[in-house]
Amino acid sequence: MARVVVHVMPKAEILDPQGQAVVRALGRIGVSGVSDVRQGKRFELEVDDSVSDEDLRKVAETLLANTVIEDFEVVR
Repeated sequence: MARVVVHVMPKAEILDPQGQAVVRALGRIGVSGVSDVRQGKRFELEVDDSVSDEDLRKVAETLLANTVIEDFEVVR
């Protein structure tokens, strides 16, 4: 068994209202110097050796990410 991590993030050109809310909140709690926050998702999958890189890509792009507005990265 191996652990595979899939990171899903909004595409750079997509507005990230949750990230912007975090930036505003940082100012309210006295933290300065953070100019941008992008909020994404992390998925951890336990897979066996029969799961190919192609299978993982298919899972990521059809189930875990909305590829119209999100990018993903599969890390084995």
